[in-house]
Amino acid sequence: MEHYKDVPAVLEDLYSSGFQLAVASRTGEVEGANELIKLFGWEKYFAVKEIYPGCKIEHFTKIHEKTGVPFKDMLFFDDEPRNISDLRSKGVTCMLVTNGVTKKVVKEGLAKFYG
Repeated sequence: MEHYKDVPAVLEDLYSSGFQLAVASRTGEVEGANELIKLFGWEKYFAVKEIYPGCKIEHFTKIHEKTGVPFKDMLFFDDEPRNISDLRSKGVTCMLVTNGVTKKVVKEGLAKFYG
């Protein structure tokens, strides 16, 4: 299993800049997803992990409950249009990712969020 090339640098840059990061996945492979995060050494980056089958709105509601961060102050990257649509309706700034998370995509997302 490999991660996208830019992901380690993106996580480190965002984390070092003081952003609070969370991961949300609707996978049924909960144990496997958590194990990959550990194997890649990414646990330190995520304040919250919501990894289980279900709707992204449920994931983000739990993230909000755990962090106190309102939906309007969240930026979300995903490769599924249905997730983007669900969360956009809640006021989350969303970026559809088509070829993986890259530094460029994150820069565009931050510009959209702060723009």
